[in-house]
Amino acid sequence: MSELPENLCGRKIVWSGNHYFRPAAEKLGLDITYVDQRETWDWQRVVDEAGFEPELFLYGDRSIEAPLLGIERFPCPTVFLCVDSHIHSWYPLYAQAFDFCSVSLKDHMPDFRGKRLTRDRVLWLPPFARMADRPVETEKQYDLLFVGNVGKDIFPVRTEFLEEVGNKFPGLAVKQGPYRELFPKGRLLLNIAERGDLNYRVFEALGCGGCLITPDIGHGQDELFTDGEDLFLYPPGDADALVELVQRLLPREDLCRTVAGNGFAKVDRAHRECHRARELADWLGSADLEGAVRERLAQAGAIHDSFLRLLYLHWAEASGPALKARYLRAARGRA
Repeated sequence: MSELPENLCGRKIVWSGNHYFRPAAEKLGLDITYVDQRETWDWQRVVDEAGFEPELFLYGDRSIEAPLLGIERFPCPTVFLCVDSHIHSWYPLYAQAFDFCSVSLKDHMPDFRGKRLTRDRVLWLPPFARMADRPVETEKQYDLLFVGNVGKDIFPVRTEFLEEVGNKFPGLAVKQGPYRELFPKGRLLLNIAERGDLNYRVFEALGCGGCLITPDIGHGQDELFTDGEDLFLYPPGDADALVELVQRLLPREDLCRTVAGNGFAKVDRAHRECHRARELADWLGSADLEGAVRERLAQAGAIHDSFLRLLYLHWAEASGPALKARYLRAARGRA
């Protein structure tokens, strides 16, 4: 068991929502009880599901409507693990009701800081690859491989871009299924950022030992990986530039093998779930958790009025009858 910061030792933690790197956090020695939250809960529901009152509460972003009512009055330290800020523009406001917030997309950090959460209360926590993502020796079947869901109803930008690339480069293969089995079959692996986000496919492809071609989208990607050394970049949405890059790379097998190896090494060294768990534990371990709770509770009324009330009213309008009533009560400060 790894050494834990003193203020996390023995602390009973409830983790709800998305798992993310929870198993790796447990391996560090954190005492975590997971509750599978898929709808809007209040404090009492959290306690009922866990079977005890948590001493630290973490919510893993599940990309649903405002997931917690009365979060500004939870009596223990609270953490929002935020990933989908590129989809939900209300996240920076909602995050102000928590004590701490990690943000996956670095360019969005300024939106979370400075409203109520101070700089030290917001952490950049990029995506990661699983330990199970490892290189597999297999015959290459595809010159350029994209693995992921397609369909103009759910991924219109991705689908149209893939169609354009396929028309210009017939060697493109688009597959769905277990990426760990599919990635090793591609000479070059293609990533598309539908909404301009630094997504998990970057880390998963590199973690599987693939030679990755991905859009140049920012969000700290260039701080983590170097173009031409760990992966290859193309201008977002530029099919011609992408195809030109693919045609230049395919004959250079040694270069692609070297770059794939470099990318894998960087992921293995710093971007797996164990690394994110360690970063989170060290961050929270260095914080004044109880002081953060006292500060939030003292400001609870102002937090509700400044950041939560309008969000609850929005979700009251956007939700069905049962949730509407709950959000209206929360908007009135009676969550």
